[in-house]
Amino acid sequence: MSKQHPHYDVIVIGAGPAGYVSAIRCAQLGLKTACIDNWSNNKRQSSLGGTYLNAGCVSSIALLESAKIYHLLNHEIGKHGIHVENISLDIGQMMQRKNKIIETLSAKIADIFAYHGITRIHAHAKLINARQVEITPLDHSAPSVIQSGNIILAAGSSSVDLPCAPVDNEFIIDSTAALNLDCVPKKMGIIGAGVIGLELASIWSRLGSEIILLEAQENFLPLTDQQISREAYRIYTQQGLDMRLGARVISTKKSHKKVTVEYQDNEGQHCLRVDKLIVASGRKPNTENLATAETNLVLDENSFIHVDENCRTTLPGVYAIGDLTLLGPMLAHKGIEEGVFVAEQIAGIHTPINYDILPSVIYTEPEIAWVGQTEQALRAIGENIKIGTFPLTASTRSHVKGSPDGLVKIIAHADTDTILGVHIIGAHASELIAEAVLAMEFSASSEDLARTIHAHPTISESLHEAALALDKRTLHLPAGRLIP
Repeated sequence: MSKQHPHYDVIVIGAGPAGYVSAIRCAQLGLKTACIDNWSNNKRQSSLGGTYLNAGCVSSIALLESAKIYHLLNHEIGKHGIHVENISLDIGQMMQRKNKIIETLSAKIADIFAYHGITRIHAHAKLINARQVEITPLDHSAPSVIQSGNIILAAGSSSVDLPCAPVDNEFIIDSTAALNLDCVPKKMGIIGAGVIGLELASIWSRLGSEIILLEAQENFLPLTDQQISREAYRIYTQQGLDMRLGARVISTKKSHKKVTVEYQDNEGQHCLRVDKLIVASGRKPNTENLATAETNLVLDENSFIHVDENCRTTLPGVYAIGDLTLLGPMLAHKGIEEGVFVAEQIAGIHTPINYDILPSVIYTEPEIAWVGQTEQALRAIGENIKIGTFPLTASTRSHVKGSPDGLVKIIAHADTDTILGVHIIGAHASELIAEAVLAMEFSASSEDLARTIHAHPTISESLHEAALALDKRTLHLPAGRLIP
């Protein structure tokens, strides 16, 4: 007989960005809240933050910062008249720095939980019915049951497995293992040239690996604006990334501490031999064993939880947020907004999310960021649009910083001048996109952005210049040299 625990107003399953933010907002609103999460660090201790913090975006960004410094010292620092010798690489120390950042940020979440009185449970959780959750301690001791008036499912996602490349995390590795290597592979293959594959390639190529990306799709970054994806392909290829599109992996074989990859493209079958092979072919929702069959929680054919526009599942009082649903892309900030939205909904506050202006970011170097619609999508529906672009080669600050690659693109309605999409590739694109999101949130026109005073010289004024370019009046680039 399982032991009964106190009743809660809200139980949150998962402590990634969606889950921990939802728990915090619930507690802020006076709801008695418990958060169950099964992530354990290498010390077998609870580490809040989910994959995003412990083995995903934060880890990737931390390592990329280190890799950029190493690359700068080896290849760029001489341009500044600074000369260094005997540069060495300590991967162990680099990983320690990354892990320390994770520990610090996870501890901050734990402090916030404690401040708000959120009950934190380190265990596996399974939905039994619309009001009860079974918790199983990680030491496999007897399970118990806790109850709640509302349950929020925020269990996140995990890497997709490929039968042709079974992960052993020694030679064929997943993205988590790729962020914890103890040495720099001489030659590294990556299956998938999407967000995760490119971010990992940006790290290890700067640390000295020869990188070959095998992408099954014929088009590079098909969800981004095509002009941006073409520019990205040019820049990344120039950086030394070997990106092979239309390359479908058929099989892999491990021998003599190497991995032989057989793949097929339009020119036939090929073999590639690498020291490490990263499988970065997407992510799947963590819905397996999340609920008993008796709950009748409805999933789609890809195991995403079916929800309505208010993140409600088919079970009364049970919500699903973040990577578990198809409401918007798998992004940390999407999960955060849904976490707040559901918490406030439970408390009787309705603040809907505008998924149409949800920004997306690829944390490579340079970064890619966008919000709104792409040129190809707008032209496909026959929208009457106008476009303004500004290359960062014309940006004073970009030259001073030594990062002139990239461009800013603004798409506006030709009749109303409403901003429909903003697309950026360049240094700090993830920061620059915030201004565009704010402008679109308040239904700004491109003229509003053009008449907003930006400090000079800054990279952010490239947005200002792109807005001016819509009317062919950019100030720091002759109109005849605007990017078509």
